[in-house]
Amino acid sequence: MTGYGYHEVEDPDFSVSVEIKSYNSRFLELLVNLPPYLSALEPDIRSSLIRWCKRGKVEITIRFKEHNAPFSVSVNRAVAEAYKDALAVLGEIFHCDEQPSLGLVLGLEGVLGIEKKRDDTRYWKRIEPVLQTTAAQFDAARDREGKRTEEDILSHLATLEASVKLVASYVPALEASIQETIRSRFMELLRSSGVSPEDTLGSASSGGFVQGTSLDNRILAETAVLVMKYTIAEELARLSAHLGEFRSEVAQNPSPGKKLDFLCQEINREVNTIGSKSPILEVSRAVVAMKDALENIREQLRNVE
Repeated sequence: MTGYGYHEVEDPDFSVSVEIKSYNSRFLELLVNLPPYLSALEPDIRSSLIRWCKRGKVEITIRFKEHNAPFSVSVNRAVAEAYKDALAVLGEIFHCDEQPSLGLVLGLEGVLGIEKKRDDTRYWKRIEPVLQTTAAQFDAARDREGKRTEEDILSHLATLEASVKLVASYVPALEASIQETIRSRFMELLRSSGVSPEDTLGSASSGGFVQGTSLDNRILAETAVLVMKYTIAEELARLSAHLGEFRSEVAQNPSPGKKLDFLCQEINREVNTIGSKSPILEVSRAVVAMKDALENIREQLRNVE
């Protein structure tokens, strides 16, 4: 969203300069600085800028000077008469019959009225081409900055995608770990009950305290419950979908900032859930890498319209 543009034009009748600069902001905020007599043109200027900007704090400053402006001069008769009467009184007080000079009278405030003839349509015809040229420069500067930002974001996105693949490769190990944990707990429970685990793992006709098939089925049932609770397969599926949508938005949407902000929130939610579920060290390291990459992306998204 950061950018800068400046252009000026001068001819015998007019001098016009336009400066546009923008800063990061979640929303679009336009600040238009104009000479007071051009205030009627502000809606047209805002409409032009909105076509170029969708997000950010944008400041535009227009300086305008008319060298040969037509004007009219009028005499304020009431003010002149009042000055005449006042000067006559002063003459009586100081016993002076000398009449004031015309130069003195013309220098008195309010005797002459000068009015420049304003033509907003004529002014806009002069300002608009300069504004469009400046806006094109401004947009080109933002485009150059945007390409560098995009490259950085995509590099961090690649880190996220690689980490997701790494985490996915540990899903079988995670589920096996859950099953082994449950089996170990069952064995400890049997030992604490005075039952030999070896007897329980025999065939159905061995006559043990708990038949082997019953114990195995119980372990499998408990394993299924915990796998459903602690598996990260669903989180990985949603995370992969979010990353695919993120890459698509970057490639296709000319103003993806708000959508990417939302996707980052969803990605962060899935990464946090994966980190809380998995006891595997390699997965925890991958989660740290994903959170670091995601934070870098979110920092850069402040620059994205």
